[in-house]
Amino acid sequence: MIGEFVQSGDYKGEKHVPVIEAPAKVKAGEKFQVQVSVGKEIPHPNKMEHHISWIQLYFKPADTKFLIELADFQFTAHGAAMDPTAVGPAHCEPIGTAAVKLAKSGTLYALSYCNLHGLWESSQEITVE
Repeated sequence: MIGEFVQSGDYKGEKHVPVIEAPAKVKAGEKFQVQVSVGKEIPHPNKMEHHISWIQLYFKPADTKFLIELADFQFTAHGAAMDPTAVGPAHCEPIGTAAVKLAKSGTLYALSYCNLHGLWESSQEITVE
């Protein structure tokens, strides 16, 4: 049911789509880096009135039906200031990195939330050798 509310697209043409940067192949049990971000090709606004609140990273092993949550990145500084018309002293860009170890091949999924435009998703298959 939630699937009907989740948007997807090509991050090169849509600023809300989360980007997953991970190797296509990894060795079983060896640590590797996964970076997720929003706004890689087209910058996403990072303002109080329009921002990415969070990005979640999941893994679905090829032989199961359930997702495993790998990481949850919260972005809470969007130029916050006491005066909403002023530019605030701190910003938090929607980028997160996780060190991951996998035992099986499967698919990485990223889900992001824009306070104005809702949920967005992307995926990337990953092979474990």
